[in-house]
Amino acid sequence: MPQERPKQLDSPLLPKIFKYAGKAHVWVYRRTRGKVGGKWRIGAGFRKPVPTLLLEHRGRKSGKVFVTPLLYMLDGADVVIVASQGGRPEDPQWYRNLVANPDTFVEIGADRRAVRAGTADPEDRARLWPKLVEVYADFDNYQSWTEREIPVVVLRPR
Repeated sequence: MPQERPKQLDSPLLPKIFKYAGKAHVWVYRRTRGKVGGKWRIGAGFRKPVPTLLLEHRGRKSGKVFVTPLLYMLDGADVVIVASQGGRPEDPQWYRNLVANPDTFVEIGADRRAVRAGTADPEDRARLWPKLVEVYADFDNYQSWTEREIPVVVLRPR
């Protein structure tokens, strides 16, 4: 059963915390080739750690390259990520950047892969969502905390 939406979720500090925690995560992940930072152990991930990757994305306005750590699952040769942003009301910046610039790279451990991002269509989302919730149960909570449909993003090899 979904939890009540946490009040602190709408704090203007949260995006800043995500930004700086993400930078630290990327730094450690890269230096250890994913041995540290390669598993998410917060929330539902505490008991059932979730694999983490690094997603490169180009700013749709600035053109600058950013790197964001994200939870993922594999679906055959595809990598699947979720634009949940913890159930906040708006899509994350990285998602908006991928929509504008879908050709990018991910790092999974020491492996860097060229991928093309696409938002799952309703049929694929319906198929993938239960699998994503199995990987990380909090995704269902996040969806219940927001009115937007949380995008599921499929990263296909290119």
